[in-house]
Amino acid sequence: MCAARAGQNGKRVAVLERSEKPGKKILISGGGRCNFTNRDAGPANYLSANPHFAKSALARYTPADFVSLVEKHGIAWHEKTLGQLFCDGSAKQIVQMLLDECPDNVAVICDADVSAVVKDQDDFVVSASGENYSAPALVIATGGPSIPRMGATGFAYDLARQFGLKVVDPRPALVPLTLGGDDVLFRELSGVSAPVRARAGKTSFDEAALFTHKGLSGPAILQISSYWRAREDVGIAFLPQADGEWLVEMKRDRPRATVRSALREHLPDRLADALAERLGIETEFGNVPDKALREAAARLADWRFTPTGTEGFAKAEVTIGGIATGELSSKTMEAQKLPGLYAIGEAVDVTGWLGGYNFQWAWASGVACGEALAAQ
Repeated sequence: MCAARAGQNGKRVAVLERSEKPGKKILISGGGRCNFTNRDAGPANYLSANPHFAKSALARYTPADFVSLVEKHGIAWHEKTLGQLFCDGSAKQIVQMLLDECPDNVAVICDADVSAVVKDQDDFVVSASGENYSAPALVIATGGPSIPRMGATGFAYDLARQFGLKVVDPRPALVPLTLGGDDVLFRELSGVSAPVRARAGKTSFDEAALFTHKGLSGPAILQISSYWRAREDVGIAFLPQADGEWLVEMKRDRPRATVRSALREHLPDRLADALAERLGIETEFGNVPDKALREAAARLADWRFTPTGTEGFAKAEVTIGGIATGELSSKTMEAQKLPGLYAIGEAVDVTGWLGGYNFQWAWASGVACGEALAAQ
């Protein structure tokens, strides 16, 4: 996006791509159909040490702008739940669209393994795979260390530090959580999924949670993982729409029913059975005091898990942290201390929610930078 925008405005651009082909993360996203943006993307959907930093770029290049580009290239798309937009066909169409947007004065050079970057008077000189590339501006667009099997590394942070820029400690985000201790008992539910409300601190998400052989996953858990910190609890509401009196009311209407049968009406049988067993109320409602039923309802509304950690960068979709926003201009993405040096996308300390938000930040920050380069 950055190269295309700068190139369309007459700048000569070299894109140094470490992989053998461009856009590998795009190609695997959305199950191969690329969740290329989110209709509702806005500053509130991003985490950063400076929550205001993303506002400028996001306001100047919106989801509607990217949809217009997709439609200009004749790519059919559809909306899934929660504003998520996907290709009808393949993520390959998005990669090809981005390449097609680059005019002839933009060179995309693959298998470019960067070995050194230096500032030589007015220019940056990049050594890659035996070649030297010299330019007055250098853009760091190498992402974070999430999904290392795709070739992801912390290169952006090393380069930023080399030039004196601060880095917010990176950690995995949009990542499954691992369980230990008494919570390990829930591993028997591996493969079971249910709609829940997941909460960490004051933040919550209503989506599906998935039990795995290592712990918890699914959209609700991936979302909340970005807000979870080590040694904190995660709260799960297994029936997020139910109030605290629902079991008492069921007792009055159906005194011969049980907690197990009540849960089976709303949740997968294996999950309902496991929760009922842990609540320890096996008798019919008519024999259970109202207080005990209210306590059971309260626990179901805020079942606490204490994750032992996450599945790490290997399974993280993105990275929280990165090049500190205080080092950059929110309008141009240029380093305050070193004119000509820029950073965009996941390399920067701006992290979106699950569902197309991180792509939208990539597009928006790339356009902001490309236009700044074009204005030079």
